[in-house]
Amino acid sequence: MERVLKDDAIQEKGERARMASFVGAMAIADLVKTTLGPKGMDKILQSTGRGRSVTVTNDGATILKSLHIDNPAAKVLVDISKVQDDEVGDGTTSVVVLAGELLREAEKLVNMKIHPMTIIAGYRMAAECARNALLKKTMDNKDNTDKFRSDLMNIAMTTLSSKILSQDKEYFAELAVDAVLRLKGSTNLESIQILKKPGGSLKDSFLDEGFILDKKIGLGQPKRIENANILVANTAMDTDKVKIYGARVRVDSMSKVADIEAAEKQKMREKVEKIIGHGINCFVNRQLIYNFPEELFADAGILAVEHADFEGIERLALVTGGDIASTFDNPESVKLGHCKLIEEIMIGEDRLIHFSGVAMGQACTIVLRGASEHVLDEAERSLHDALCVLSQTVNDTRVIFGGGWPEMVMSKEVDELARRTPGKKSHAIDAFSRALQAIPTIIADNAGLDSAELISQLRAEHHKENSTVGIDVISGGLGDMQKRGICEAFKVKQAIVLSATEAAEMILRVDEIITCAPRRREDRM
Repeated sequence: MERVLKDDAIQEKGERARMASFVGAMAIADLVKTTLGPKGMDKILQSTGRGRSVTVTNDGATILKSLHIDNPAAKVLVDISKVQDDEVGDGTTSVVVLAGELLREAEKLVNMKIHPMTIIAGYRMAAECARNALLKKTMDNKDNTDKFRSDLMNIAMTTLSSKILSQDKEYFAELAVDAVLRLKGSTNLESIQILKKPGGSLKDSFLDEGFILDKKIGLGQPKRIENANILVANTAMDTDKVKIYGARVRVDSMSKVADIEAAEKQKMREKVEKIIGHGINCFVNRQLIYNFPEELFADAGILAVEHADFEGIERLALVTGGDIASTFDNPESVKLGHCKLIEEIMIGEDRLIHFSGVAMGQACTIVLRGASEHVLDEAERSLHDALCVLSQTVNDTRVIFGGGWPEMVMSKEVDELARRTPGKKSHAIDAFSRALQAIPTIIADNAGLDSAELISQLRAEHHKENSTVGIDVISGGLGDMQKRGICEAFKVKQAIVLSATEAAEMILRVDEIITCAPRRREDRM
């Protein structure tokens, strides 16, 4: 038979292709499975590049993002965890585990000679049913501010309890809730800045209103300015000397060189005067500021900050309500930033500049302290997850219990749907309900509990009306989620179920994998 594809292309068909996708997806799910739940373990990711950087994390999306994966089905799971991370911030591990379990169940069904399309149709019905089951059980306290705040606290503590911050979760939940409530319903987390400073312990972290810039104040400049007008700029302030390397100047005497230097200085002085003409008392530049312009700024009593990195000036412009300027010819068109007070503060050994009373009232800075860079990076990821979930919850205020409770509620409804559905679809719906129960099973397994015993007890409990029982990992048995205050955001759970079902569906549809032939390099002699 003539070959259609090039020589090195690989083609896998039918059964083999399906096996490859199932195996790849399940391997990825098993990889992150152990990080699920309050007793989940962390992974160390070591890069082979320069510096061999090490990341210690148990955030599903971070782990999967760092892996270089060859299996195409596994890539689909990596993508859903990334989307989950961007969309709602939490549940990145759960979504992968659930998709993996759905495929594990689907593999058994395919072996029973049930067509993948039938399985997909069953999964579709089951996902819809599961979502409706949860919708019926949601709680919404948006009209009662105190209750809503305690809901937010519970959600933050539940999110943080599976992360490195679990020891001080009340403290950090308080920080996160305060920061998010300042946003007044916006989901833009740009105005919450997270600063990491090694030293101290995690308990020393704090929330500060306003903006902190990680820079020192220059010599001879005012250390404290009230009612500041700030010009945020991105411009070169380093041209007052003749650059020996960059320029070729032919002169016949040394005094000419001095003239050129004087002209350069004069140009710089004019630029500085234009900047001062804006009526400012604080100048923040992204690039370097040489000694001469710095001297001029100091004489004019203006605080000048150099090398405020790009993220710094973008965020500073955002929170102080100014624009980033690069030309200074018409002052009336430049929008200045304003804040009530600029002063120098110390955190640990470092001096930083603190802008308080900024124009954007909701801006704040969370300063994280910790033993090492790795601890701080992981703390930042954990806190970021909590902030994302909270900002989503402020918009969509529906709340459900956590700890394996939602999965059991969905599983029970889906089970009943399977009993009512005739035909082969009912097998798929049944499988969906088993896959949902895998999440509480894994939470129990990770805590070293007897999962088979616990899940059967949990299922029996859930056959009573309005049960609020879930797995209590701390006491090692079943517990009342309402009393323990273990809550999750409805939006997160909904995203998990729908994304996992869609991903499993996509992988199920595959019946052929074609790997292209690599491009050959021609020998150029």
